[in-house]
Amino acid sequence: MKPLDFLRVLIAFVVLVVLHYTLRPVLGWRIGPDFLLLATLVVAIRVRPGTAAMIGLLVGLVSDSIGTEPFGAAALALTVVSYGASWLQSTVFADDLMVTAMLFFFGEWGFDVIFYFASRTGGGDPVLVPLFVWAPMRAAVTALFGVVTLMILRPILRPPDR
Repeated sequence: MKPLDFLRVLIAFVVLVVLHYTLRPVLGWRIGPDFLLLATLVVAIRVRPGTAAMIGLLVGLVSDSIGTEPFGAAALALTVVSYGASWLQSTVFADDLMVTAMLFFFGEWGFDVIFYFASRTGGGDPVLVPLFVWAPMRAAVTALFGVVTLMILRPILRPPDR
């Protein structure tokens, strides 16, 4: 990645992380957008899969250290989703807004599924409602906010050079 491209992606990453910790708590929605996942995916689709996995792990560890959920669940989920997004983007090799929206949708849904099973401490919790009702709605909201954010950040971001 060229230094100017790195700076552009870093600016987009910082903007999305700031939105995650400022706008998301203000909204207070149960199915609010996950800007931290969007920030990780924006970087992941522009780097190699191994680097994307390391970025997902680091962002997940920081998120876990701040949050109240079981430690390591977000790190595992972000690592797997970042690696998969980077590998899929290098395979598909399309910088289309619809492909990116689908990547955001399935990335968030995959994150929610992995996070749910990694943070589960036992008990007879119902599995169907969180994974097949709330998770797809949250994924749709995240994908919508991700597309809008990418359209706003279009002057900063440009298609990755591969």
